[in-house]
Amino acid sequence: MQNTIYQKIWSQRVIFNLIFLLLLAAPLFLSDFRLNLLGKFLAFAILAIGLDLLWGYTGVLSLGHGIFFGLGAYCMAMYLKLEATGGGLPDFMAWSGMSELPLIWVPFQYPIVAIILGILLPAIIAFFLGYLTFRNRISGVYFTILSQALVLVVVTLFVGSQNLTGGSSGLTNFDTFFGFSVNSATTQTAFYIITVIVLGLVFFLSRKLVKGRFGKILVGIRDGENRMRFLGYSPSAYKTFIYTLSAAIAGLAGMLFVLQVGIISPTMIGIIPSIEMVLWVALGGRGTLIGPVIGAVLVNAAKTGFSESYPDIWTYFLGLLFVLVVVFLPKGITGLFEKWNDRRKKQDVSSSVDVEKSYS
Repeated sequence: MQNTIYQKIWSQRVIFNLIFLLLLAAPLFLSDFRLNLLGKFLAFAILAIGLDLLWGYTGVLSLGHGIFFGLGAYCMAMYLKLEATGGGLPDFMAWSGMSELPLIWVPFQYPIVAIILGILLPAIIAFFLGYLTFRNRISGVYFTILSQALVLVVVTLFVGSQNLTGGSSGLTNFDTFFGFSVNSATTQTAFYIITVIVLGLVFFLSRKLVKGRFGKILVGIRDGENRMRFLGYSPSAYKTFIYTLSAAIAGLAGMLFVLQVGIISPTMIGIIPSIEMVLWVALGGRGTLIGPVIGAVLVNAAKTGFSESYPDIWTYFLGLLFVLVVVFLPKGITGLFEKWNDRRKKQDVSSSVDVEKSYS
């Protein structure tokens, strides 16, 4: 039995390493356009891992992660926009009649500051929101509705602040990053490699987090919050921490997204994108970490493929895919692997029983 467990763990590590190496080698056999698409999907996968920590392991469903993704994206876009202007005012500010750079934009003249704020700002907002809600034991559907309402408020604020955020058009027309042209194939390949490495690090650290005692506490909170409270744990503290960590990961994903796509607007962080983020986790298999990665990549790849092949009816194909997975794979795509492992275990048990009978 122990040998079987060790073989299972070893095979999983081999599969993860092969996938990681395959992603690193993708620039050798993918065109620049397809590589850019894959890089965008992997940025979504990073976000999905953070959302899985919150929903899959802790049981807190958030429909507002588009906010944190958007905050990280806007932090990076603000730096890129300022670097493109060469120290001058962005074009939309000049059109709005402004004569000097707003104070809120000043820190984003420095790339390191922009990167730090892209992670720190979503984390700070999530910390205060989580502290106030979880401390007052607001959970379940009430927290989900609250997170969705927050998306409406933030998107409305971004659209209405034309002179600060670019309004509904968002921020685009970027030229350089640390002096390198963002539109060159070499730079885009570098962005892709960085995204793959960040994905690997986020996955590895998240897996270390959930495989230990801390992860067991999170699952305990998910399955029986009151029981964990009676055992002396503070579910609100754990949920606040995971919510903050998940928001920071979403902000990191947003920054990587902007570097490869070259645009961010309020429509990319609204209610529909936030719901899609949850679907990636659900379709891939929540509570698995690898499932959300698979779900984010496959769903967005299917979305791109259907829209290219059937531009008029591609949404019907995507909807059909969701229905099929929900009906036939309630545990997500990774549920197939669980069924396969269960069958292998039953076969191992039956074979061992047959052997014992033969000796007896």
